[in-house]
Amino acid sequence: MENTKIPKEYKRQLIWRFLRGSKALFLLSMLCSALAALADMISPQIVRVAVDNVLGGREAQLPAPALRLIERAGGFAYLAEHIWIMALALLAVALVKVVSQYGYQVSRTKAAETLVKTMRDNLYAHIERLPFAWHMKHRTGDIIQRCTSDIDTMKNFVAEQMTNIIRIVILLALSVGFMLSMNWKLTLIAILPVPFIVLYSFHFHRRIGEAFLKCDENEGVLSAMAQENLTGVRVVRAFGAERQERDRFFRQNEYYTGLWMELAKPLAQFWSTGDVLSGTQILLIVIFGSLFCIRGEMLPGAYIAFLSYGAIMTWPVRMLGRMISEMSKAGVSIDRIAYIMMAEEEKETGRALRPDMNGDIVFDHVSYAYDNGPEILHDVSFAMKAGTTLGILGGTGSGKSTMMLLLDKLYELPEGCGTISIGGTDIRDIETPWLRRNIGMVLQEPYLFSRTLRENIGITREEMPMEEIREAARAACLDETIESFAKGYDTFVGERGVTLSGGQKQRAAIARMLTQNTPVMIFDDSLSAVDTETDAKIRAALERRFGSASILLISHRITTLSKADQILVLDKGRVVERGSHEELRRGGGIYQQICEIQASSEEAHSTSLPEFA
Repeated sequence: MENTKIPKEYKRQLIWRFLRGSKALFLLSMLCSALAALADMISPQIVRVAVDNVLGGREAQLPAPALRLIERAGGFAYLAEHIWIMALALLAVALVKVVSQYGYQVSRTKAAETLVKTMRDNLYAHIERLPFAWHMKHRTGDIIQRCTSDIDTMKNFVAEQMTNIIRIVILLALSVGFMLSMNWKLTLIAILPVPFIVLYSFHFHRRIGEAFLKCDENEGVLSAMAQENLTGVRVVRAFGAERQERDRFFRQNEYYTGLWMELAKPLAQFWSTGDVLSGTQILLIVIFGSLFCIRGEMLPGAYIAFLSYGAIMTWPVRMLGRMISEMSKAGVSIDRIAYIMMAEEEKETGRALRPDMNGDIVFDHVSYAYDNGPEILHDVSFAMKAGTTLGILGGTGSGKSTMMLLLDKLYELPEGCGTISIGGTDIRDIETPWLRRNIGMVLQEPYLFSRTLRENIGITREEMPMEEIREAARAACLDETIESFAKGYDTFVGERGVTLSGGQKQRAAIARMLTQNTPVMIFDDSLSAVDTETDAKIRAALERRFGSASILLISHRITTLSKADQILVLDKGRVVERGSHEELRRGGGIYQQICEIQASSEEAHSTSLPEFA
């Protein structure tokens, strides 16, 4: 996909949009995290008071609220005789921390999963509304990777890093505050490595971000490759290309693995440097704190508490560095997700009318070219009366399917490139869902979902009655075939209908379209995989049941087109011949040549068949 620069303001708005439904839970997790941090801060002070003031008998220098609380408990002398009260206080603080940690984990997990659900729902709904042209430009595997791996990266950053930010601030602020109150010299020594940790974190931020972007993009390439090969496994097997595709996958996987190996180098430098600096911080506290105690500049209880605060401060400092590092990955992921969310959804360009669709279909001087490509259709004009059948014949790349995609607004016809109208109304002014609900289309390559035959045929409407499904299957000459299966209509078809033959897939797709009972029906070379006899039966069934529908029939088979009211012959995007079958058969043009070739081929085929007694 393209590397589009995403505005920071849009990313902020997108993050807030994704946080709907989980903000309260994240705030609760932050509150619980803050309570746990406060508990961490209080425990060393209880130990300090117990050692220096309760057991040591030294004069206490504590805040007034703390002194009042001790007086209510009986004073230092009473606490010295009942030292278990201090142990009970430690236990109470530990209990508060345990409850807070539990609340933090539960609320954070619920918030994270709610966030993931919201992101997936928003992404999926948005992707469903994107134009057909957008989907044709982007690989499915890469889209899936953005909707899975990148969402997980975002979830991990918000749930594990951002929810700890309050705890980090509290631990750093209170640790430094308490340490300053005990010994300002040792505090300065203890915080000496902190600026270096922050600076080296920012230094690695960009390196890690650039490397992670390459890894993420190539994971999308690998996912797309796997998805394409698994989907097209029959083609790979049919051409014996397993080794070639396996080697291709291995090369990409080796390259992808190499990128992660390269990323591991700055990550290893990052974490090892952090370990050295954090260890240095503790070492400085131990060495200089011991010296201060020997000189009498520091009490033993204060030294023990100082060591605790030094150890506690190591975690938030490391987390701050980790947050800066993980921010690189999260930044890459939000850019890749935002790229999809910024893609413009399909929207109405006209008046969104809902006219009667039982009207004449008219192409008036239509020309069209795909993005950055040559012109496919050149000044195509024709009129098709309502309720008639129009046959279209043409070579590969002549624009037959493009005409149908334009008629269904799967591709938008630009202004100045002619008009397409139904019943006198420009399709630009017809509401798109209304247009598509009234145009049934069987594509050149039928797609079936990994569901039962009943679900595939009845997918156009929820809870479709079984009789309607059977009726559509009969019209498509598929009912008898389905009944021959062990599970009948409950037969499960594999991905893309891989368990069915080409003809069965085409007939299933035709049956699915017929359930719509639309006034306009398009068959885009959708009878190519069925035999001539079945082809004739399907056309006869369509004529009996849908005689009033307008049918556009694209085919390379003359026998399929022969009963059409009008036939167009396309050549290199232009209409070169038009007329009935009889007129074109004697016209001396392309149609007549194809008739003669196919007639000779059928005659040769019939004479070569063996005779049976």
